[in-house]
Amino acid sequence: MSDENGIRIDVETDYLEAESNPGEGRYVFAYTITIHNDGEQPARLLTRYWRITDDNGHVREVHGDGVVGEQPYLRPGEGFRYTSGANLETPLGTMAGRYGMIDANGEHFQATIPEFLLTTPRILH
Repeated sequence: MSDENGIRIDVETDYLEAESNPGEGRYVFAYTITIHNDGEQPARLLTRYWRITDDNGHVREVHGDGVVGEQPYLRPGEGFRYTSGANLETPLGTMAGRYGMIDANGEHFQATIPEFLLTTPRILH
C-alpha cells in the first residue's frame, strides 16, 4: 500500500541460519526492502527509523541518515532496493519504522514501513 505521498514499501525477510547461534541467543535475519515511488513527484530518502522488538519484549530503536550509506532519489515510477540485517535474542520478532523523505517542493514527510515479522523456519504454524 502506498502512503499519501505515493511511497510504497515492500519487505522480504530471510533467517540466516549459518550466521546464527541459537545456543547463545543469537538469531540473525536479513531483510530486503524495495521502496517504490508511485507518486506524482520525485522524492529523496533522508533518514530512517526502526523499532525492533524481540519475543521477550526487548525493544531497540535505530535512527540514522539514509539506508546502506545512500540517500536515494526516486523519480515517479522508480524504485530502490537494498538488503540489511538485524540480530535478535529470540527466534521471533518484529520490525517497523519510517523513512524521513523530502519531495521536489522541499516538503518533508514520513513514509511508514509497516510492521513485519522476523522468524526462524517452523516457529509459526
